Amino acid sequence: MASIFQWNQSLPLDAAVPGFKSGGRSNAPLAENLFVNPIGEGADPWVIRDPNSPRYLWCLSEGNRAIAVHTSNQLESMGQKHIIWEAPSTGPYSKEVWAPELHFIDGRWYIYFAASDGDNANHLSYVLESKTNDPLGQYSLHGPLATGEGQDGRSPNLWAIDVTVLEHNAKQYAIWSGWDAVGTDQQYLYIAPMKSPTKLAGPRVRLCSNDDYPWEFTKYTPDSPTHDQGRGLNEAPQVFQSQGRTFVTFSCGASWLPTYKLGILELIGDDPLEPNAWKKRATPVFKGKDATIGVGHSCFVASLNGSEQWHVYHAKRDRDAGWRRTIFLQPMKTGKKGFPLLGQALAKGSATLRPQGQQAFRVHQTIKESLQGESPPGKFNYFGHHQYAKPTSHGFALGVIPDQPVNEFRSGEKLVFDNPLPADLKIAVTIDLLDRNNARDAGLLFRTTGPSIGYDAQRGYFAGLIPSTNLIIFGRTDGETWTELARQHHDIDASRKQRLSVTCKGDQFTVSLNGTAMLSVQDATYDRGTIGMRVVNTHAVFSDLECSPLSE
Repeated sequence: MASIFQWNQSLPLDAAVPGFKSGGRSNAPLAENLFVNPIGEGADPWVIRDPNSPRYLWCLSEGNRAIAVHTSNQLESMGQKHIIWEAPSTGPYSKEVWAPELHFIDGRWYIYFAASDGDNANHLSYVLESKTNDPLGQYSLHGPLATGEGQDGRSPNLWAIDVTVLEHNAKQYAIWSGWDAVGTDQQYLYIAPMKSPTKLAGPRVRLCSNDDYPWEFTKYTPDSPTHDQGRGLNEAPQVFQSQGRTFVTFSCGASWLPTYKLGILELIGDDPLEPNAWKKRATPVFKGKDATIGVGHSCFVASLNGSEQWHVYHAKRDRDAGWRRTIFLQPMKTGKKGFPLLGQALAKGSATLRPQGQQAFRVHQTIKESLQGESPPGKFNYFGHHQYAKPTSHGFALGVIPDQPVNEFRSGEKLVFDNPLPADLKIAVTIDLLDRNNARDAGLLFRTTGPSIGYDAQRGYFAGLIPSTNLIIFGRTDGETWTELARQHHDIDASRKQRLSVTCKGDQFTVSLNGTAMLSVQDATYDRGTIGMRVVNTHAVFSDLECSPLSE
């Protein structure tokens, strides 16, 4: 294991290393047709276009105890969260809810996911079936699927995760990652025909070996081919079909290490249940680059107008062994004969053109949001660990400390309005500091562009309150670093709600607290963008947001 970490430390520095800077950012707002990666926090991302509405539907595990469907008109914004199923408090599918996938089959929605009783060795796969054609409606639970040995798939039933669906020649097949026997912890890719979207129809078939090539091994290091390479591991199959060809990408190696990557199989025969009908490519189809490491568990989705294909995947947040991950989105191509060309992993903080077929209209009217009850409000996008934000009856909470954290990390959690706004405006929000006199920064973002996951991962301005030092601060971020422009000492009573407001006019800014002007700042760095709310290593509740153009 020491060799792999020595190789790991030889990689270029990334944002997980204190003091890292990628060479600087431009002190200019990001163009409105661009977005920045990573777009969200999470693992095993799944997104699909809604065939009944011009929108995207994201499907993600919620704290390993529930399943959430997010609705969004923009692929780069994960949008509004809807909890559509919660696991029971005890039982065989009460914990470790992993890798849900949302599929639309024959007029109904189906969510395939894995769950256990808290012991990974007991993971099996289940299906949620919608009762109507509404993906946000009620579901009924089916399973576990028969993913084991024998003609019935239950002699015995065996460990299975990452179920996905292949449609080929008007037939449906389930493909998943499973163990070869009880307790072996040896993961292979399996396939079985489907009797219906909730039942398998025959015994499983192993698609391929999991150790055909060195890069499939859990401890693979390209510079040390002679040391212990660990074991082969294949998981997270995903179907990609183009120009009459069928491919299945899969993730391989160790998901907890920087060397995680994608391999690919192609169906070259007529029968998907015949292992010889599949051919594995001898080299990875996608792997990490520079600071974007541990890439895997991909899915593929078309733009709303169908003109583009997009590759969605997760990447590790740092090099330490573990599962703290963020979600990346980048365009892909297909070759002349249909082969998926995934390119190279994009760098954190890099700007990319937004998907085609969607528009972000500039909003000129007054915005009034109570911020109560929705998660998040439909016009906003949340950036941060999914367990660090929570809707409440009093407002939207950022920086929440979860009771049962899963691969958690802090990142300057923020809630950002999706659409661009006029440059000259007045913003106000009520902040409940929850009687915490040791609280850190909580405040407003404005003239913000390029929001992403990270403490200073946005361009624009921030005005905030710091009760622990009784400071009101004003500064700007360039996507990587914070520059303070002004501060004012003021007694901040954390037991009382505070009304923070900012007036922006040209290069002049006025920050007020509870109706009293506290700071006046002149700065011309950013002349456009949107608004939002942000915390830094603290928990606060935001409510009664108002934003009015000064022209009104």
